[in-house]
Amino acid sequence: MTAAEEEPEPSRTAGGCVLVVAAGVPVAVVFAAAPDAGVLTVWGLVVVACGWQYRRGLSDSSATPPPPSETPSGDVYADESVEVDRIERGPGEGLTIIYPVRTEVNGA
Repeated sequence: MTAAEEEPEPSRTAGGCVLVVAAGVPVAVVFAAAPDAGVLTVWGLVVVACGWQYRRGLSDSSATPPPPSETPSGDVYADESVEVDRIERGPGEGLTIIYPVRTEVNGA
């Protein structure tokens, strides 16, 4: 097989449909045998699915990125000032406070 003849990746939707049918047929058989047992089977599957989801925990995909490992150097400018008086890490995570050198201007 060449690269042009590679088989396409199977669809996740098709896989989900196969799983639904594979799980639905045994549940339908239980319902046909005894409706009460079918209801209990569905409740049992719901409890198992919820417990499995609870043990998985929350995804970290929406977590804020970690703060940078390096402190900004003195060549970082605040606003349009050329000189920086000091740089401090702020109270929040990833917050840096840059203090520019103050210059006095005489009001004439």
